[in-house]
Amino acid sequence: MIPPTVGVILAGGLSRRMVGQDMGGQDMGGQDKVLLALGDRTLLDHVAQRLAPQCESLVVNANGDPRRLGALPFPVVADSVPGHLGPLAGILTALEWTQAHRPGIAWVVSVPGDTPFVPSDLVRRLHEARGRSGHPLACASSGGQVHFAVGLWPISLRHDLREMLLTSDGRSIRDWARRHGYAEVSWPVGPRDPFFNINTPDEWMAAKVFLQREQTR
Repeated sequence: MIPPTVGVILAGGLSRRMVGQDMGGQDMGGQDKVLLALGDRTLLDHVAQRLAPQCESLVVNANGDPRRLGALPFPVVADSVPGHLGPLAGILTALEWTQAHRPGIAWVVSVPGDTPFVPSDLVRRLHEARGRSGHPLACASSGGQVHFAVGLWPISLRHDLREMLLTSDGRSIRDWARRHGYAEVSWPVGPRDPFFNINTPDEWMAAKVFLQREQTR
């Protein structure tokens, strides 16, 4: 049985932008990346709809005014540490939010808000790999690349993570995961990488093609 798990969508803050225009001429500057349209939904909606069935509940980690994300059916929580320290701060925020609001849950899974094709077996496979390996953490991989922001994290390490963020220069998810040991879970990249993420207008257009292909199969 999969342990109850809270999902966090790492939506970042005002720095998560894309510059330029898509091929249809839509201005992409000055807009939160997670609010870009992909088909008839935003990137944030795509991630949430794929992750929600796998989790007990969802939260979105986003800094700045949460109202810009619109009316969402789940909480929007800003970093619990100052300084905009990146996605590791978002993971810490989710660990601390879960301890405070879902005290019976021992696990958080994180997914970036720009990965709209999250696999439906993500949480199950991360838990299975963690259990087999004996490591406290698990991270996803595809195409020979570990996606450290797509990972499973125990609430019990929240104090360790907070101390590291506040007292050291190490703010890399990779370094923190290696420090504690992690299981790596690999997914195939065909017909498209389930962890394909969108950082450029070209990648946005590619994601639209992937989505159209999925909808016509």
